Amino acid sequence: MRVFLALVSEAAAAIWANRLRSFLTILGIVVGVTSVIAIVSTVEGLQGDMEQSFATMGQNTFMVTRFGFGMSWSEYLERRTRKKLHRDLIPIIEQGCPDCAEVGAESYDYNHLKYGSQRMTWIEIRGETPNILEMRDFDVLLGRYLSWEDETRRLQVAFIGHRVYEKFFEGEDPLGKVIKIGDREFTVIGVAEKNDGVMVDGLDNFVAIPLATHHKIYPDPGDPVNLVISAKSAALRERAMDEVRVVLRSARHLPYEEDDDFTMVTPDAILSFINDLTRAYRVLMISLPLLSIVVGGIVIMNIMMISVTERTREIGIRKSIGARANHILMQFLYESIILSLVGGALGIICGVWVGDLILRSWLEIQVTPTTMAIVLGFGISTAVGLFFGIYPAMKAARLDPIEALGYE
Repeated sequence: MRVFLALVSEAAAAIWANRLRSFLTILGIVVGVTSVIAIVSTVEGLQGDMEQSFATMGQNTFMVTRFGFGMSWSEYLERRTRKKLHRDLIPIIEQGCPDCAEVGAESYDYNHLKYGSQRMTWIEIRGETPNILEMRDFDVLLGRYLSWEDETRRLQVAFIGHRVYEKFFEGEDPLGKVIKIGDREFTVIGVAEKNDGVMVDGLDNFVAIPLATHHKIYPDPGDPVNLVISAKSAALRERAMDEVRVVLRSARHLPYEEDDDFTMVTPDAILSFINDLTRAYRVLMISLPLLSIVVGGIVIMNIMMISVTERTREIGIRKSIGARANHILMQFLYESIILSLVGGALGIICGVWVGDLILRSWLEIQVTPTTMAIVLGFGISTAVGLFFGIYPAMKAARLDPIEALGYE
């Protein structure tokens, strides 16, 4: 223990004797570790935010679509040949699916919006049946959602997302105001509650109108829709999906040996699909700051090599008065480890500060560094110090004391 403390003391003294050089070395490690913690925390925060956003679909809910998730052009072309889904399937599903609580439909298009002199472009215009509100976990901030009377009479009324409300009506009552969707006038009847987080920001950028009205102003042969279905409980969702599959195959006269000509999508499947698409991006985001730490390790090795050269005579004197090779080895190794540990500790502090104060306020998501991010940053910095410090330490330990004493 006494030898250990003496070696640590000697290593710390050597670092202090070369303060500027040591500071620059530690700075490289601090930047790398701070980057690792900040980026890993941000990626994990975005992941949690994404999970939260798709939880708004409702855990009981699933969709039946014509296309689903196609990962290739050939899949897309194949799915274009499928029969379109239409709202006439709703009563058939309601009758044939005892575990289904609600069956609705929705359709999508994009258009520009105008209110007074203000304009928004490329806004999602959703045509929805009124029971969508019961199946999706979103709240009404002002006014009301679409009603069956709106649907039956094909009224030109609009339920707007919070982003549209902020753009057009911040500080004023939007209810009863008239906005233009394309060249058509719609009366605002309600506003959706704002979603939390940066990843759900796009989900606030929409206008919902009655499905029948949507089909009137965006005609498409067959009036295709996506079916939105909720099971009576989350536990019954899989069984309800099986029942809907049987009903649709029968209604669409699919032979037993043929595959489904529709796709069922759950919130879990959407999240998994997005995770697959963004996996390479997340790996790249985490890998880039690791390069900074490796560069810091190379700097440590170079500085330790310089230190060995400068202290060759000192090494010779220590060996001549009884210092063993492993003592010399450990002294220089401790120097590199101390540099990396100090850099790692400061990097953790900076990473916590960057993640908690800067990124959270900037991205508006929870990016407080997790245990994994801290362990990863600190562990990598320690490993780098150990790995890149071994060679200079071994070189110092192998010096011949006679040659070292005669070194000029």
